[in-house]
Amino acid sequence: MIRDYDIKFVNKEITPFGGLSLFLKMLDRCHFDEQLVKSGIPSQGSNRGYNPVQIILGLFAGVWCGASRFGHLDIVRYDTALCNLLGWNRGAGHRAYQRYLNKFSQATNQRVFSELFSWFFSELVFDNYTLDFDSTVMVREGSQEGAAKGYNPKRPGRPSHHPLLAFVSDVRMIANYWLRPGNTSASTNYLSFLEDMLSRLQDKRVGLIRMDSGFFSGNILGYLEQRQLSYIIACRLNNRIKYSLTHEKTWVEVADGLEIAETTYQAEHWDSPKRIVMVRQEVKKRPKAAGKQVRELELFEDEQDFGKYRYSCFV
Repeated sequence: MIRDYDIKFVNKEITPFGGLSLFLKMLDRCHFDEQLVKSGIPSQGSNRGYNPVQIILGLFAGVWCGASRFGHLDIVRYDTALCNLLGWNRGAGHRAYQRYLNKFSQATNQRVFSELFSWFFSELVFDNYTLDFDSTVMVREGSQEGAAKGYNPKRPGRPSHHPLLAFVSDVRMIANYWLRPGNTSASTNYLSFLEDMLSRLQDKRVGLIRMDSGFFSGNILGYLEQRQLSYIIACRLNNRIKYSLTHEKTWVEVADGLEIAETTYQAEHWDSPKRIVMVRQEVKKRPKAAGKQVRELELFEDEQDFGKYRYSCFV
């Protein structure tokens, strides 16, 4: 049986997003608005414009409320209780966000986010970071600035972006992000990206750097060794490395279907040979194993190993 209940209207303002008060208190205790001003965010050209700090906090609030495009940001504008919680007389419309964000150039982005990231990591009571570097392909629909046709394994021929990313795995935070056109080579600007990332950490100690095969180059290795930084970098499987993988005899089994070995490798322009750790996983025992299969039958000393393993290499 349905219970009796009252339906009535009240004059009090209510919001379904009251939980945002916890996030807003966190930002307030961090003095985030002060750091935004210090970072050099663009100012408004008109005295009728919204305060830049309000625009940025409104963007945060909109995303926390579920907004995934500019038009959705009006959810903050028309939520009077949420605006009062933020201390605003009224919220900005979605076009105000678009106009303000158009003031950010590439140079402005670099300056502002360098300041904010440096401040963020300086506040963390943590040291001895593990940094992960990677690149990815982001498929784009329609006509978006900077999107271009390039390497796109999921949807070949579609425009994409090819960003570089750096993570601090210990605290699960993005530490740096450079957006690049989709037709950019994997190794383009890698060294500059690495230098920019390390400069943001300032006096923090980096205990280990892990990188994908896009960073597998002599310049990167030389830079890391000059800075005396420990690193693990995935190797590109060229023919010389494939030959070493398929002709190695002293594999050590560390788990069922998982074996490791080591050798040395020196590319043509490297100053010295490097230690290479080789990993192979048996496909039958580990069907979801990471790594690549060597497709060239002529490289195998024992033809029975052809197609049997997935291989990975790390320097």
